[in-house]
Amino acid sequence: MQDLIGKIVVVLTTETTYTGKLIEIGEKDVYIEAESGWLVIPVENVVSIVEKED
Repeated sequence: MQDLIGKIVVVLTTETTYTGKLIEIGEKDVYIEAESGWLVIPVENVVSIVEKED
């Protein structure tokens, strides 16, 4: 997952899907920069993180 830092990713959670630039994956939270601003997503809610396809 660390190889995705700095890339545009799709984060699938138990509630919704987010798209943005992956900034950091911490022990408790995933940080992405989306068009709407910064998002902090609890790791416990993340189902998958994959690089966005063009």
